[in-house]
Amino acid sequence: MSDTILITGASSGIGKVTAKLFHDKGWNVIATMRQPEKEEELTKLDNVLVTRLDVTDSASIETAVAESIARFGKIDVLLNNAGYGAYGPLEAFSMEKIRRQFETNVIGLLEVTKVVLPHMRANKSGSIVNVSSIGGQMTFPLGALYHGTKFAVEGISEALHFELEAAGIKMKIVEPGMISTDFAGRSFDFTNDESMTEYQGVVQALFGAMNGGMQPSEPIVVADVIYTAVTDGTNTLRYRAGADAVQFLDNRKALDDATFIGGLKEQLGL
Repeated sequence: MSDTILITGASSGIGKVTAKLFHDKGWNVIATMRQPEKEEELTKLDNVLVTRLDVTDSASIETAVAESIARFGKIDVLLNNAGYGAYGPLEAFSMEKIRRQFETNVIGLLEVTKVVLPHMRANKSGSIVNVSSIGGQMTFPLGALYHGTKFAVEGISEALHFELEAAGIKMKIVEPGMISTDFAGRSFDFTNDESMTEYQGVVQALFGAMNGGMQPSEPIVVADVIYTAVTDGTNTLRYRAGADAVQFLDNRKALDDATFIGGLKEQLGL
């Protein structure tokens, strides 16, 4: 019987490409998204269940997991991929937007995991892959909310690594760098208030770097790393995805705060 993966945020980008990769590798795939009625490509594939799951909607999580088990009998891998990046000066955000960022990237991830865990624990097997980011170990300007959530994902995942091992479940973190059509596209939610003149130089520097100085990887690069993470048979916790992820995180590990942050500011022209 084929293994089965449940993917959140599978309507585009990393999630959709990963769904297609695992399907091509012979897996059963549960591709979940907020608006499955709009999906036209994945619905045509055999052994792919396209269904609704909104990580901020508890009922949809319970329903999607139950439907997945009823269809395929087992969930072997959970890929927590759904999320987005809220960027901008902290003062410019409403509390509603602040809560939405954490509800999606952190609370939603925790709730999906919590619903799937009893099933995996009963089977004494399974893997959970949390899509973090280089932004879970370093920061860019104006990313207090996004980086706050990804630092949380890193801590949650590392702690779960200990307790899930006792239940036969593996915990994995994938840390992509910049990804085409993802970070600077639909997953990038920017908020600004131009009347806050003190921040506008930083705003311009960030957009300048995004539009010219950064070379993003294609989503398939991340999908390949995710596949490796769940099939390599090791207890490795962290996997980097993309050449820029390797470079940035190697530098972050090797340099002290002042040197690393100073170098990043110089690179951004701050």
